[in-house]
Amino acid sequence: MPQMAPISWLSLFIMFSIIFMMFNIMIYFLSQPNVPLSTKSNMINTPSLNWKW
Repeated sequence: MPQMAPISWLSLFIMFSIIFMMFNIMIYFLSQPNVPLSTKSNMINTPSLNWKW
C-alpha cells in the first residue's frame, strides 16, 4: 500500500484547517443572538454624569 508524502499531509491539514476556520467564522457572523424581551424592558437607567467644573 503506498504511503502519502509528508507534504501531502501538510497540505491536507492546511486545507481542512482553513475550511474549519471559515465555517466557524461564518457561523459566528451569521448567527443572531436571541435576547429575551424581559431583559430589554428591565434595563437599568443610569443617570448621566455631568461634571460641573
